[in-house]
Amino acid sequence: MQPLEFMKFALVSSALAFGLSSPANADGKLTVYTYESFTSEWGPGPKVKEAFEKQCTCTVDFVAVADGVALLNRLKLEGASTKADIVLGLDTNLTFEAQQTGLFAPHGIDTTAIDIPGGFKDSIFVPYDYGYFAVIYDTEKVKDAPVSLKDLVDGDPKQKIVIEDPRTSTPGLGLVLWMKSVYGDKASEAWAKLKDRVLTVTPGWSEAYGLFTKGEAPMVLSYTTSPAYHLIADKTDRYQAASFDEGHYLQVEVAAQTVNGAKNPLAAQFLTFVTGTAFQDTIPENNWMYPAAKTSNPLNPAFDTLVKPAKTLTFTSEEVAKNRKAWIDEWLEAMSK
Repeated sequence: MQPLEFMKFALVSSALAFGLSSPANADGKLTVYTYESFTSEWGPGPKVKEAFEKQCTCTVDFVAVADGVALLNRLKLEGASTKADIVLGLDTNLTFEAQQTGLFAPHGIDTTAIDIPGGFKDSIFVPYDYGYFAVIYDTEKVKDAPVSLKDLVDGDPKQKIVIEDPRTSTPGLGLVLWMKSVYGDKASEAWAKLKDRVLTVTPGWSEAYGLFTKGEAPMVLSYTTSPAYHLIADKTDRYQAASFDEGHYLQVEVAAQTVNGAKNPLAAQFLTFVTGTAFQDTIPENNWMYPAAKTSNPLNPAFDTLVKPAKTLTFTSEEVAKNRKAWIDEWLEAMSK
């Protein structure tokens, strides 16, 4: 989820997401659960909707929640009664846990077009973009940017950072995993130090980045690709990603069809569409992430200037599923003291 012109508008509510209506003469309907920034007027959603509806002569209804972890939470609450045909916005940290719900069905489509770091092959989940978590800083307020996670943790507590809640947000969960991959058993101590630098914790990425661009804090947890937005749309290099010596944690975002959705032929058609250029073309300069498959045109040269992690950090989805609650509880305990 990436920075777009949301800072120039009020945050988009879920009601707006429901309002993305389609032609009255459509032959069928596809319900897609996703996150708010995807469905916003500056996000990929409107372009994805328009392009797919031209193919399917159908209605695409987006239903949005704050962030990726909130998607999984909602699905668990709805269970077998969910109205979702497609869930778009989970990431590979959550795929094992999502699969264990029994709410997802195999996609049965050709995914050979997918090309992401480390590769990815799964019978249920289809990657649509990827990126690396990063600390974005305001160069007008931060003269000595952190050069490592340790530098961030031990740095000046007067220079604040906005982070996202790992209970609802995939970037928030990503930071927990990033900290754990670097600090291991000493993560609790690191959180206790970092707490003094945290201005606030937001439910999702949009709120966090909005506070950052409004000048509420000089740093925010986002992605290495976030500066591309500012370079291309704002024509400024004021906002930069800090390059960390230990490496950066990888996020791969995925789409999947639910068991209920598998009964709707439009669901498999949409997942095939996700791997094609009409969908992938919307990712770099609307979702501000790297596309998971080929686009019609090369990436804007601004992407060549971005931080390229020296090391990619990851846990397996199974490891995250096994430890997520304990690691988030560790974060909660440290942050509440």
